[in-house]
Amino acid sequence: MPVNNLDGNGGSEKICIQGKKVFDACMKQTTLQQVTVNVSDVNPPSPAVPLRFVSCKSTSTVGTVDNLVVERLQERPKYGRVEADIVVPVEVTYIDSNNAEGSGVGSVTIPVNVVMYLPEPSIIPYKIEAAVSAVSPDGSYSTTQEIDGVTYYVFTVNCCVTAILKVTMDVELIIPTYGYAVIPPCQEYTEEVCSGYFELPLYPGSCKGGS
Repeated sequence: MPVNNLDGNGGSEKICIQGKKVFDACMKQTTLQQVTVNVSDVNPPSPAVPLRFVSCKSTSTVGTVDNLVVERLQERPKYGRVEADIVVPVEVTYIDSNNAEGSGVGSVTIPVNVVMYLPEPSIIPYKIEAAVSAVSPDGSYSTTQEIDGVTYYVFTVNCCVTAILKVTMDVELIIPTYGYAVIPPCQEYTEEVCSGYFELPLYPGSCKGGS
């Protein structure tokens, strides 16, 4: 995208922007073997069991950070031990005994115990966030159970999970600028349904536009 730099400031102008600063990040990739997924909110409702597993994949790139414990390291004051459970929302697709396809939602959990850089104490606190992705190449239906009035269809899956843990903070930053971006006009899509037709001669053997 081109930028408007008519004043030729060469980046000497500085502006304040609001954004999210990432102080540290790390990625963990693992395979969860024989993990249990309790599937609820199935659609269509009341599938005929037993169910045949088709697929399982994450429904969001945002994971939930549960049971978070952060402890600064005495020997490395700028770093800390971060322990947490990263909950990944997933959707399980299946085929029931009547050969009808359905799906429901559940979650898989990946534990993390890592060392990360931590910003110094401040009025604005930092946050621990997680970006996630998961896919299951195979799985099987186990049983159906009811907990607190909710029916769960229990699957056992082998799941490939990626979790990116981040130490972030919402901040205001001073940065150099080259001016405002120039937004080009949209290029309209047109389907030339008459392309080739208007190029034909009016009569056979005659030249278009000829005398």
